Amino acid sequence: MSMKRLSALVASMAVATLLASCAPGEVIDDSTTQPPATGTGTETGGETPDGGQTTAEETGGSDPADFSGKTLSYVYFTDGPDEQATRDLIAQFEEEHDVTVELEVLAYADLVTSVLNRLSGGNPPDVVRLTALTDFRNDLLVLDDHLGADYINEFLEGPGIAVTNDDGQMIAVPSDLTMNGPFINVDLFNEAGVELPDPEDPWTWEEMIEAGTAIKEATGIPYAFAMDKSGHRLSTILSQYGTVMVDSGGLALDTAKAAEALQPLVDMMAADDMPRDFWLGSGSRYEGANEIFLAGDTPIYLSGNWQVGQFAQNAEFEWTVAPNPCAEECGGFPGGKFMAAFKDAAEPELAAEFIRFMNTAESQSTFLASFGALPTRVDLAESGVEYPTEWQDALDVFIADLNRTPTNGYEANGNPAFSPSATALVEEMSEVVAGNKDMATAMTDTEAKIQGILDELGSW
Repeated sequence: MSMKRLSALVASMAVATLLASCAPGEVIDDSTTQPPATGTGTETGGETPDGGQTTAEETGGSDPADFSGKTLSYVYFTDGPDEQATRDLIAQFEEEHDVTVELEVLAYADLVTSVLNRLSGGNPPDVVRLTALTDFRNDLLVLDDHLGADYINEFLEGPGIAVTNDDGQMIAVPSDLTMNGPFINVDLFNEAGVELPDPEDPWTWEEMIEAGTAIKEATGIPYAFAMDKSGHRLSTILSQYGTVMVDSGGLALDTAKAAEALQPLVDMMAADDMPRDFWLGSGSRYEGANEIFLAGDTPIYLSGNWQVGQFAQNAEFEWTVAPNPCAEECGGFPGGKFMAAFKDAAEPELAAEFIRFMNTAESQSTFLASFGALPTRVDLAESGVEYPTEWQDALDVFIADLNRTPTNGYEANGNPAFSPSATALVEEMSEVVAGNKDMATAMTDTEAKIQGILDELGSW
Protein backbone atom coordinates (compact mmCIF):
# COMPACT_ATOMS: atom_id res chain seq x y z
CA MET A 1 0.00 0.00 0.00
CA SER A 2 1.28 3.50 -0.80
CA MET A 3 2.07 5.86 2.07
CA LYS A 4 -0.65 8.19 0.79
CA ARG A 5 -3.27 5.46 1.01
CA LEU A 6 -1.94 4.26 4.36
CA SER A 7 -2.08 7.79 5.74
CA ALA A 8 -5.64 8.25 4.54
CA LEU A 9 -6.69 4.95 6.10
CA VAL A 10 -5.10 5.71 9.46
CA ALA A 11 -6.44 9.26 9.49
CA SER A 12 -9.93 7.90 8.94
CA MET A 13 -9.49 5.80 12.06
CA ALA A 14 -8.63 8.73 14.36
CA VAL A 15 -11.96 8.57 16.15
CA ALA A 16 -11.61 4.81 16.62
CA THR A 17 -8.20 5.39 18.13
CA LEU A 18 -9.69 7.80 20.64
CA LEU A 19 -12.32 5.31 21.67
CA ALA A 20 -10.51 2.00 21.55
CA SER A 21 -7.19 2.76 23.21
CA CYS A 22 -5.43 4.96 25.74
CA ALA A 23 -5.61 7.89 23.39
CA PRO A 24 -6.06 11.50 24.40
CA GLY A 25 -9.83 11.28 23.98
CA GLU A 26 -10.09 9.28 27.15
CA VAL A 27 -7.87 11.67 29.03
CA ILE A 28 -9.66 14.73 27.71
CA ASP A 29 -13.02 13.27 28.69
CA ASP A 30 -11.78 12.81 32.24
CA SER A 31 -9.67 15.96 32.49
CA THR A 32 -12.79 18.06 32.93
CA THR A 33 -12.97 16.69 36.45
CA GLN A 34 -9.29 16.98 37.24
CA PRO A 35 -7.91 19.95 39.17
CA PRO A 36 -6.71 22.50 36.63
CA ALA A 37 -3.02 23.20 36.37
CA THR A 38 -2.04 26.49 37.94
CA GLY A 39 1.24 28.13 37.04
CA THR A 40 4.33 25.96 36.86
CA GLY A 41 4.86 22.28 37.39
CA THR A 42 6.21 23.07 40.87
CA GLU A 43 2.77 24.14 42.03
CA THR A 44 1.36 20.73 41.08
CA GLY A 45 4.15 18.79 42.66
CA GLY A 46 6.78 18.67 39.90
CA GLU A 47 10.27 20.06 39.84
CA THR A 48 11.08 23.08 37.69
CA PRO A 49 14.46 23.03 35.89
CA ASP A 50 16.82 25.55 37.48
CA GLY A 51 16.57 28.01 34.62
CA GLY A 52 20.31 28.74 34.44
CA GLN A 53 22.38 28.83 31.25
CA THR A 54 23.82 25.46 30.26
CA THR A 55 26.65 24.59 27.94
CA ALA A 56 26.77 21.93 25.24
CA GLU A 57 29.18 19.88 27.37
CA GLU A 58 26.81 19.92 30.35
CA THR A 59 23.66 18.93 28.44
CA GLY A 60 24.92 16.70 25.69
CA GLY A 61 23.09 19.00 23.27
CA SER A 62 24.07 21.98 21.14
CA ASP A 63 25.39 25.28 22.40
CA PRO A 64 22.37 27.58 23.01
CA ALA A 65 24.24 30.41 21.30
CA ASP A 66 23.98 28.50 18.01
CA PHE A 67 20.24 29.20 17.81
CA SER A 68 19.98 32.84 18.91
CA GLY A 69 17.20 34.68 17.09
CA LYS A 70 15.66 31.62 15.41
CA THR A 71 11.99 30.58 15.42
CA LEU A 72 10.60 27.05 15.94
CA SER A 73 7.06 25.79 15.26
CA TYR A 74 5.50 23.16 17.57
CA VAL A 75 2.13 21.57 16.76
CA TYR A 76 0.60 20.21 19.94
CA PHE A 77 -2.57 18.67 21.34
CA THR A 78 -3.37 18.82 25.02
CA ASP A 79 -4.75 16.37 27.56
CA GLY A 80 -5.78 19.36 29.71
CA PRO A 81 -3.55 20.36 32.61
CA ASP A 82 -0.36 19.58 30.67
CA GLU A 83 -0.76 22.65 28.46
CA GLN A 84 0.35 25.14 31.11
CA ALA A 85 3.35 23.01 32.05
CA THR A 86 4.27 22.86 28.36
CA ARG A 87 4.01 26.63 28.02
CA ASP A 88 6.21 27.10 31.11
CA LEU A 89 8.88 24.78 29.73
CA ILE A 90 8.74 26.50 26.35
CA ALA A 91 9.27 29.86 28.06
CA GLN A 92 12.36 28.49 29.76
CA PHE A 93 13.70 27.07 26.49
CA GLU A 94 13.11 30.40 24.75
CA GLU A 95 14.99 32.28 27.44
CA GLU A 96 17.93 29.88 27.58
CA HIS A 97 18.37 29.73 23.81
CA ASP A 98 17.17 33.22 22.79
CA VAL A 99 14.64 31.74 20.37
CA THR A 100 10.90 31.89 19.74
CA VAL A 101 8.71 28.77 19.87
CA GLU A 102 5.40 29.20 18.08
CA LEU A 103 3.01 26.80 19.85
CA GLU A 104 -0.03 25.75 17.83
CA VAL A 105 -2.57 23.83 19.93
CA LEU A 106 -4.92 21.66 17.85
CA ALA A 107 -7.83 19.45 18.79
CA TYR A 108 -6.61 15.85 18.72
CA ALA A 109 -9.22 14.90 16.11
CA ASP A 110 -7.74 17.49 13.72
CA LEU A 111 -4.08 16.73 14.32
CA VAL A 112 -3.27 14.09 11.70
CA THR A 113 -5.21 15.75 8.88
CA SER A 114 -3.76 19.18 9.62
CA VAL A 115 -0.16 17.98 9.71
CA LEU A 116 -0.59 15.81 6.60
CA ASN A 117 -1.92 18.85 4.75
CA ARG A 118 1.08 20.90 5.83
CA LEU A 119 3.44 18.15 4.71
CA SER A 120 1.80 17.88 1.30
CA GLY A 121 2.01 21.68 1.01
CA GLY A 122 5.72 21.68 1.72
CA ASN A 123 5.32 23.53 5.02
CA PRO A 124 5.74 20.98 7.81
CA PRO A 125 5.99 22.13 11.43
CA ASP A 126 9.39 21.71 13.04
CA VAL A 127 8.08 19.57 15.92
CA VAL A 128 4.81 17.72 16.52
CA ARG A 129 3.25 15.79 19.39
CA LEU A 130 1.75 12.46 18.24
CA THR A 131 0.08 9.31 19.56
CA ALA A 132 1.39 7.22 16.65
CA LEU A 133 4.11 7.59 14.06
CA THR A 134 2.44 5.62 11.27
CA ASP A 135 1.32 8.54 9.11
CA PHE A 136 4.67 10.30 9.18
CA ARG A 137 7.34 7.64 9.68
CA ASN A 138 9.14 8.29 6.36
CA ASP A 139 9.11 12.05 6.90
CA LEU A 140 10.60 12.20 10.39
CA LEU A 141 14.02 13.52 11.32
CA VAL A 142 16.61 10.94 12.37
CA LEU A 143 17.54 12.14 15.84
CA ASP A 144 20.74 10.08 15.99
CA ASP A 145 22.32 12.59 13.61
CA HIS A 146 21.73 15.41 16.09
CA LEU A 147 21.55 13.84 19.56
CA GLY A 148 23.82 10.83 19.12
CA ALA A 149 23.21 7.12 18.58
CA ASP A 150 23.29 6.48 22.35
CA TYR A 151 20.48 8.95 23.12
CA ILE A 152 17.87 6.19 22.89
CA ASN A 153 19.47 4.48 25.89
CA GLU A 154 18.09 7.23 28.12
CA PHE A 155 14.61 5.75 27.55
CA LEU A 156 12.96 2.52 28.64
CA GLU A 157 13.31 -0.40 26.26
CA GLY A 158 9.58 -0.83 25.66
CA PRO A 159 8.79 2.76 24.64
CA GLY A 160 11.99 2.82 22.61
CA ILE A 161 10.72 0.03 20.38
CA ALA A 162 8.14 2.30 18.77
CA VAL A 163 10.54 5.12 17.90
CA THR A 164 13.14 3.42 15.72
CA ASN A 165 13.10 3.03 11.96
CA ASP A 166 14.04 -0.04 9.96
CA ASP A 167 17.71 0.89 10.30
CA GLY A 168 17.48 1.05 14.09
CA GLN A 169 17.70 4.85 14.15
CA MET A 170 15.66 6.99 16.52
CA ILE A 171 12.98 9.06 14.75
CA ALA A 172 10.96 10.30 17.74
CA VAL A 173 11.11 10.51 21.53
CA PRO A 174 8.53 8.74 23.72
CA SER A 175 7.44 11.69 25.84
CA ASP A 176 4.92 10.15 28.24
CA LEU A 177 3.15 6.87 28.92
CA THR A 178 -0.20 5.58 30.03
CA MET A 179 -0.68 2.20 31.69
CA ASN A 180 -3.76 0.11 32.39
CA GLY A 181 -4.34 -1.22 35.88
CA PRO A 182 -6.91 -2.00 38.61
CA PHE A 183 -8.35 0.60 41.00
CA ILE A 184 -9.46 -0.62 44.42
CA ASN A 185 -12.26 0.65 46.69
CA VAL A 186 -10.46 0.34 50.03
CA ASP A 187 -13.61 1.00 52.07
CA LEU A 188 -15.40 -1.97 50.48
CA PHE A 189 -12.40 -4.24 51.09
CA ASN A 190 -12.32 -3.19 54.74
CA GLU A 191 -16.09 -3.55 55.16
CA ALA A 192 -15.96 -7.09 53.81
CA GLY A 193 -12.84 -8.00 55.78
CA VAL A 194 -10.97 -8.91 52.59
CA GLU A 195 -7.20 -8.35 52.60
CA LEU A 196 -5.95 -5.62 50.31
CA PRO A 197 -3.57 -6.64 47.54
CA ASP A 198 0.15 -6.30 48.22
CA PRO A 199 1.70 -3.57 46.00
CA GLU A 200 4.90 -5.64 45.87
CA ASP A 201 3.26 -9.02 45.23
CA PRO A 202 0.61 -8.92 42.49
CA TRP A 203 -2.54 -11.01 42.61
CA THR A 204 -3.16 -13.84 40.22
CA TRP A 205 -6.28 -13.37 38.13
CA GLU A 206 -8.02 -16.05 40.18
CA GLU A 207 -7.15 -14.29 43.44
CA MET A 208 -8.45 -10.96 42.14
CA ILE A 209 -11.78 -12.44 41.01
CA GLU A 210 -12.16 -14.31 44.29
CA ALA A 211 -11.57 -11.11 46.26
CA GLY A 212 -14.11 -9.17 44.25
CA THR A 213 -16.72 -11.90 44.49
CA ALA A 214 -16.26 -12.20 48.26
CA ILE A 215 -16.74 -8.45 48.68
CA LYS A 216 -19.88 -8.44 46.54
CA GLU A 217 -21.40 -11.23 48.63
CA ALA A 218 -20.41 -9.63 51.93
CA THR A 219 -21.57 -6.08 51.17
CA GLY A 220 -24.49 -6.56 48.76
CA ILE A 221 -23.04 -4.24 46.10
CA PRO A 222 -24.06 -4.94 42.48
CA TYR A 223 -20.74 -6.11 41.03
CA ALA A 224 -17.48 -7.84 41.87
CA PHE A 225 -15.49 -6.34 38.98
CA ALA A 226 -15.82 -3.71 36.24
CA MET A 227 -13.67 -2.58 33.36
CA ASP A 228 -13.84 -0.12 30.51
CA LYS A 229 -15.35 -1.44 27.31
CA SER A 230 -12.17 -1.11 25.33
CA GLY A 231 -9.97 -3.23 23.12
CA HIS A 232 -7.03 -1.61 24.84
CA ARG A 233 -8.22 -2.88 28.23
CA LEU A 234 -8.94 -6.32 26.78
CA SER A 235 -5.38 -6.28 25.45
CA THR A 236 -4.16 -5.95 29.03
CA ILE A 237 -5.73 -9.29 29.82
CA LEU A 238 -4.45 -10.89 26.61
CA SER A 239 -0.93 -9.74 27.50
CA GLN A 240 -1.18 -11.20 30.97
CA TYR A 241 -2.16 -14.54 29.44
CA GLY A 242 0.82 -14.43 27.10
CA THR A 243 -0.52 -13.12 23.81
CA VAL A 244 -1.13 -9.91 21.86
CA MET A 245 -3.18 -9.21 18.74
CA VAL A 246 -0.26 -7.83 16.70
CA ASP A 247 3.42 -7.18 17.21
CA SER A 248 6.29 -5.86 15.12
CA GLY A 249 6.00 -8.89 12.83
CA GLY A 250 2.26 -8.62 12.17
CA LEU A 251 -0.40 -11.09 13.35
CA ALA A 252 0.49 -12.46 16.80
CA LEU A 253 -2.80 -13.61 18.36
CA ASP A 254 -2.76 -17.02 20.04
CA THR A 255 -6.46 -17.81 19.86
CA ALA A 256 -6.33 -20.51 22.55
CA LYS A 257 -4.63 -18.17 25.03
CA ALA A 258 -7.02 -15.37 24.07
CA ALA A 259 -10.04 -17.57 24.76
CA GLU A 260 -8.61 -18.61 28.11
CA ALA A 261 -7.92 -14.97 29.00
CA LEU A 262 -11.33 -13.55 28.15
CA GLN A 263 -13.71 -16.36 29.12
CA PRO A 264 -13.64 -15.37 32.83
CA LEU A 265 -15.08 -11.96 31.90
CA VAL A 266 -18.00 -13.58 30.09
CA ASP A 267 -18.53 -15.93 33.03
CA MET A 268 -18.61 -12.99 35.44
CA MET A 269 -21.15 -11.17 33.27
CA ALA A 270 -23.30 -14.31 33.08
CA ALA A 271 -23.23 -14.49 36.90
CA ASP A 272 -24.00 -10.73 37.25
CA ASP A 273 -20.60 -10.23 38.89
CA MET A 274 -19.64 -7.82 36.10
CA PRO A 275 -22.03 -5.36 34.39
CA ARG A 276 -23.33 -7.12 31.26
CA ASP A 277 -25.72 -4.40 30.06
CA PHE A 278 -22.86 -1.89 30.21
CA TRP A 279 -20.85 -4.04 27.83
CA LEU A 280 -23.69 -4.54 25.36
CA GLY A 281 -25.10 -1.03 25.45
CA SER A 282 -22.67 0.90 23.25
CA GLY A 283 -21.94 -1.27 20.21
CA SER A 284 -18.21 -1.33 19.52
CA ARG A 285 -17.66 2.14 20.99
CA TYR A 286 -15.39 2.79 23.95
CA GLU A 287 -17.28 3.15 27.22
CA GLY A 288 -15.67 4.02 30.55
CA ALA A 289 -16.87 2.33 33.74
CA ASN A 290 -15.57 5.11 36.00
CA GLU A 291 -19.09 6.10 37.09
CA ILE A 292 -19.74 2.54 38.27
CA PHE A 293 -16.60 2.70 40.39
CA LEU A 294 -17.34 6.19 41.75
CA ALA A 295 -20.84 5.05 42.73
CA GLY A 296 -19.33 2.37 44.96
CA ASP A 297 -20.93 -0.40 42.90
CA THR A 298 -17.74 -2.43 42.40
CA PRO A 299 -14.64 -2.98 44.53
CA ILE A 300 -12.28 -3.45 41.54
CA TYR A 301 -12.17 -1.41 38.34
CA LEU A 302 -9.72 -2.01 35.48
CA SER A 303 -8.90 1.29 33.78
CA GLY A 304 -5.72 3.39 33.67
CA ASN A 305 -3.58 6.10 35.23
CA TRP A 306 -5.51 8.96 33.55
CA GLN A 307 -8.30 8.34 36.10
CA VAL A 308 -6.12 9.23 39.09
CA GLY A 309 -6.76 12.98 39.03
CA GLN A 310 -10.53 12.74 38.83
CA PHE A 311 -10.74 10.01 41.48
CA ALA A 312 -8.61 12.08 43.83
CA GLN A 313 -11.08 14.90 43.37
CA ASN A 314 -14.40 13.07 43.16
CA ALA A 315 -14.28 9.74 45.02
CA GLU A 316 -16.21 9.80 48.30
CA PHE A 317 -14.39 6.74 49.61
CA GLU A 318 -10.81 5.68 50.16
CA TRP A 319 -9.30 4.12 47.06
CA THR A 320 -5.94 2.92 45.83
CA VAL A 321 -4.30 1.22 42.86
CA ALA A 322 -3.13 -2.40 42.80
CA PRO A 323 -0.50 -3.93 40.53
CA ASN A 324 -1.96 -5.68 37.53
CA PRO A 325 -2.82 -9.33 38.22
CA CYS A 326 -0.56 -12.01 36.81
CA ALA A 327 -1.28 -15.09 34.74
CA GLU A 328 1.49 -16.21 32.39
CA GLU A 329 2.83 -12.63 32.50
CA CYS A 330 2.43 -9.65 34.84
CA GLY A 331 2.22 -5.93 34.11
CA GLY A 332 -0.31 -3.88 32.20
CA PHE A 333 -0.69 -2.62 28.65
CA PRO A 334 0.86 0.67 27.54
CA GLY A 335 -0.20 3.69 25.56
CA GLY A 336 1.59 6.98 25.13
CA LYS A 337 2.67 9.98 23.11
CA PHE A 338 5.71 11.04 21.14
CA MET A 339 7.61 14.17 20.16
CA ALA A 340 9.01 14.13 16.64
CA ALA A 341 10.60 16.53 14.17
CA PHE A 342 10.30 16.63 10.39
CA LYS A 343 13.43 16.25 8.30
CA ASP A 344 12.22 18.84 5.76
CA ALA A 345 11.27 21.44 8.38
CA ALA A 346 12.99 24.80 8.48
CA GLU A 347 15.01 24.24 11.68
CA PRO A 348 15.88 20.54 12.13
CA GLU A 349 18.87 21.16 14.42
CA LEU A 350 16.88 23.47 16.69
CA ALA A 351 13.97 21.01 16.59
CA ALA A 352 16.19 18.18 17.83
CA GLU A 353 17.56 20.36 20.62
CA PHE A 354 14.02 21.38 21.64
CA ILE A 355 12.95 17.72 21.79
CA ARG A 356 16.01 16.93 23.91
CA PHE A 357 15.28 19.82 26.29
CA MET A 358 11.61 18.88 26.70
CA ASN A 359 12.62 15.32 27.60
CA THR A 360 15.42 15.82 30.09
CA ALA A 361 14.69 14.26 33.48
CA GLU A 362 13.86 17.69 34.93
CA SER A 363 11.58 18.77 32.10
CA GLN A 364 9.80 15.43 31.82
CA SER A 365 9.21 15.40 35.58
CA THR A 366 7.54 18.81 35.39
CA PHE A 367 5.41 17.81 32.41
CA LEU A 368 4.30 14.45 33.83
CA ALA A 369 3.46 15.86 37.24
CA SER A 370 1.02 18.33 35.68
CA PHE A 371 -1.43 15.66 34.54
CA GLY A 372 -0.41 12.33 36.03
CA ALA A 373 1.30 10.65 33.08
CA LEU A 374 4.09 8.10 33.48
CA PRO A 375 7.78 8.46 32.63
CA THR A 376 9.56 7.07 29.61
CA ARG A 377 13.07 7.77 30.88
CA VAL A 378 15.11 5.03 32.56
CA ASP A 379 16.24 7.33 35.38
CA LEU A 380 12.71 8.53 36.19
CA ALA A 381 11.29 5.01 36.10
CA GLU A 382 13.90 4.13 38.73
CA SER A 383 13.69 7.26 40.88
CA GLY A 384 10.00 8.03 40.42
CA VAL A 385 8.31 11.35 39.70
CA GLU A 386 7.09 13.83 42.31
CA TYR A 387 3.35 14.12 41.66
CA PRO A 388 0.70 16.02 43.63
CA THR A 389 0.52 14.43 47.07
CA GLU A 390 -2.94 12.95 46.60
CA TRP A 391 -1.84 11.26 43.34
CA GLN A 392 1.56 9.99 44.42
CA ASP A 393 0.87 6.52 45.85
CA ALA A 394 -1.41 5.50 43.00
CA LEU A 395 0.94 6.64 40.27
CA ASP A 396 3.90 4.99 41.97
CA VAL A 397 2.09 1.66 41.55
CA PHE A 398 1.62 2.33 37.83
CA ILE A 399 5.32 3.22 37.49
CA ALA A 400 6.32 -0.03 39.22
CA ASP A 401 4.22 -1.95 36.70
CA LEU A 402 6.21 -0.45 33.80
CA ASN A 403 9.04 -2.84 34.56
CA ARG A 404 6.66 -5.84 34.73
CA THR A 405 5.05 -5.11 31.36
CA PRO A 406 6.24 -7.31 28.45
CA THR A 407 7.87 -5.44 25.58
CA ASN A 408 5.50 -7.01 23.03
CA GLY A 409 2.76 -4.81 24.49
CA TYR A 410 4.68 -1.77 23.26
CA GLU A 411 5.11 -3.44 19.87
CA ALA A 412 1.38 -4.14 19.74
CA ASN A 413 0.32 -0.62 20.67
CA GLY A 414 2.74 0.86 18.13
CA ASN A 415 1.49 -1.28 15.26
CA PRO A 416 -0.76 0.68 12.84
CA ALA A 417 -3.17 -2.26 12.82
CA PHE A 418 -3.71 -2.12 16.57
CA SER A 419 -6.59 0.35 16.76
CA PRO A 420 -8.87 -1.32 14.15
CA SER A 421 -7.90 -4.72 15.57
CA ALA A 422 -8.97 -3.52 19.03
CA THR A 423 -12.35 -2.55 17.61
CA ALA A 424 -12.67 -6.00 16.01
CA LEU A 425 -11.85 -7.63 19.33
CA VAL A 426 -14.57 -5.65 21.11
CA GLU A 427 -17.08 -6.58 18.40
CA GLU A 428 -16.32 -10.28 18.71
CA MET A 429 -16.33 -10.15 22.51
CA SER A 430 -19.76 -8.53 22.37
CA GLU A 431 -21.03 -11.41 20.24
CA VAL A 432 -19.94 -13.83 22.96
CA VAL A 433 -21.50 -11.76 25.75
CA ALA A 434 -24.77 -11.60 23.77
CA GLY A 435 -24.76 -15.39 23.40
CA ASN A 436 -24.33 -15.33 19.63
CA LYS A 437 -20.94 -17.09 19.53
CA ASP A 438 -18.76 -19.22 21.74
CA MET A 439 -15.41 -17.79 22.75
CA ALA A 440 -13.28 -20.10 20.61
CA THR A 441 -15.21 -19.15 17.46
CA ALA A 442 -15.05 -15.45 18.35
CA MET A 443 -11.28 -15.55 18.76
CA THR A 444 -10.84 -17.41 15.47
CA ASP A 445 -13.02 -14.77 13.81
CA THR A 446 -10.99 -12.03 15.52
CA GLU A 447 -7.81 -13.54 14.13
CA ALA A 448 -9.28 -13.49 10.63
CA LYS A 449 -10.36 -9.85 10.99
CA ILE A 450 -6.91 -8.84 12.18
CA GLN A 451 -5.29 -10.55 9.21
CA GLY A 452 -7.71 -8.72 6.93
CA ILE A 453 -6.72 -5.40 8.51
CA LEU A 454 -3.04 -6.21 8.05
CA ASP A 455 -3.66 -7.20 4.45
CA GLU A 456 -5.41 -3.90 3.79
CA LEU A 457 -2.56 -1.96 5.35
CA GLY A 458 -0.27 -3.91 3.06
CA SER A 459 2.68 -4.08 5.43
CA TRP A 460 2.76 -7.86 6.16
